[in-house]
Amino acid sequence: MTDVTDRLRKAAQEGLLAGETETHVLEWLSRDWLKPWRGRIEDLIRQEDWDTLNRLFWTRIPFGTGGRRGPMGEFGPATINDRTIAESAWGLAAWLRRSTGSAGGSAVIAHDTRHQSRHFAEQTASTLAACGLQVFLFESHRSTPELSFAVRHLHCDVGVMISASHNPPADNGFKAYWNNGAQVIAPHDQGIIREVAAAQDIPSVDFSEAVADGRIRIVGDKIDRKYVAAAAGLSQSTARDIAAVFTPLHGTGETSVWPVLREAGFTDVVLFEGHRRPDGDFPGVPNQLPNPELTAVFDPVIDWIRTENHPAELILASDPDADRLGVMVRDRNGRFVPLTGNQTGALLADYLLKKRQDNGRLHPDDYVVETLVTTPLTRAVTEAYGATAVYELLVGFKYIAQTMEERGTQHFVFGTEESIGFLAGDYCRDKDGAVAALLVLERAAELKAEGRSLLDALDDLHRRHGFHCESQKSIYCEGPTGRDRIDRLMQTLRTNPPSQLGSVQLVDVTDYQNGRRFQPGSGNVLADAVDGPRGNLLFFRSDPHQPVRVQIAVRPSGTEPKIKFYFFCQSDLSGPEDLPRARLAGDAKLSEVQTALTAWADAHTAEDSVSDPV
Repeated sequence: MTDVTDRLRKAAQEGLLAGETETHVLEWLSRDWLKPWRGRIEDLIRQEDWDTLNRLFWTRIPFGTGGRRGPMGEFGPATINDRTIAESAWGLAAWLRRSTGSAGGSAVIAHDTRHQSRHFAEQTASTLAACGLQVFLFESHRSTPELSFAVRHLHCDVGVMISASHNPPADNGFKAYWNNGAQVIAPHDQGIIREVAAAQDIPSVDFSEAVADGRIRIVGDKIDRKYVAAAAGLSQSTARDIAAVFTPLHGTGETSVWPVLREAGFTDVVLFEGHRRPDGDFPGVPNQLPNPELTAVFDPVIDWIRTENHPAELILASDPDADRLGVMVRDRNGRFVPLTGNQTGALLADYLLKKRQDNGRLHPDDYVVETLVTTPLTRAVTEAYGATAVYELLVGFKYIAQTMEERGTQHFVFGTEESIGFLAGDYCRDKDGAVAALLVLERAAELKAEGRSLLDALDDLHRRHGFHCESQKSIYCEGPTGRDRIDRLMQTLRTNPPSQLGSVQLVDVTDYQNGRRFQPGSGNVLADAVDGPRGNLLFFRSDPHQPVRVQIAVRPSGTEPKIKFYFFCQSDLSGPEDLPRARLAGDAKLSEVQTALTAWADAHTAEDSVSDPV
């Protein structure tokens, strides 16, 4: 092995190895428990295939906002593969044992429709069973919210969802859930990853034998029926006269969203056949990117509606694991207009609070939860009803779930994220595209009976609370050097941020990593112990006393190689008739600021970074 290690070290000296590639390759060459991959690694070194080695070994996939997620690969700590999946399962079981002091326990596992998802799910089941857990495994693909429901319904200690959500076809992932049905948070996330890093020989059982002797139990229909009943039971209205098309984007939506809508009695909703077949290539989705935040995913459905002259008033799309929901509304001119996650969330918060008010159930302790990067419009709507808005949360629905646990669910009304994630009810602890679809259709059906649409209802919110508009921009920094570029840009924003963007003067920056608020330009500290969560998030504000106000949030993504910018603008109205002017002013200011910050950010990132509007 001396020959290959010498070549590896020479490559490192010549700057051909990125990140932690050298360290991780040497580890995989020297550890007995990694012996099965040794020959293939040595071949790559002899072939001097440094690009492949960098891709497979440059880092160790961490637990981010959505668990472990990344590109699939043959081996290596930087990809999702048999070893990293087994490590993740082992780490989860080992941390459960360490944190509870018990060698037993139970787990439930589900998976989406991606390539290798079933294989990884069975591998996870075999590992957890070998660690002494009673394992429940869904018979075929299921949604993430049903997995969350199943953890609670089966009284399991942990749960696992094999999914990469809306990522491209080459990706997969491992999402870990605790006994409350929510994704793991501190200290469990860091505890699991420490156990993962310490993993050596990982035990496993023969899958078929474990199923035969009951250590792994295959589950399905009974839990499906309970889940569907729980989600459909959150209906707020009997209004059902609405025509719509639902697309699962080749994912799990037909197992969750679709049966919930049928159970609730929406007979005029059709399932789009072009995206119905479960397929990890997502062949019918433009660019094979199954993200309902991208309006392009709706294009095949719109083409079908026009060809068939279908009377659809709405289009609904769930992502591959069906925890998120995208919405398009037909306007009076027959065009389909997308609702952002912020807009849908504000509309649903208003709908649910209004129902409570009308039914005499509205209570001051009722609360709506959103994250720091979600629209202030939802907060304004909530507080106008006299309810409580909880909004100082880091990005990730797991923090909304944590709030539900801390406050209790008796007065929980709604949870919402800008990234089209929504939840009502307490049947699970993750966002659910099914309950969101149910509530969107009900609200639309009620509005239709009044001769109005969701777009009209959104205008009403703006007239009452000021015009709010939001946008996003992501800068992708991919590959082994991507993390360094992202870190450098975040550091520049902390130490030398822009003080003016176009005509907008920024008056303060809040750094949630250290709790410090300071003035850009001068660097004067305005507060050194700001209340709120701690995480890698920066928040910029313009003068809050101006009639048009701008806020900007910046953070690195926890699941993808990109830095995300969130833009918020609020424009005051002098009266209800002033909405057109306020909309023009808000949209123009938002566009101006986004253009200016994009230019600033592009100048501070590497040339091979890729900008994207979402």
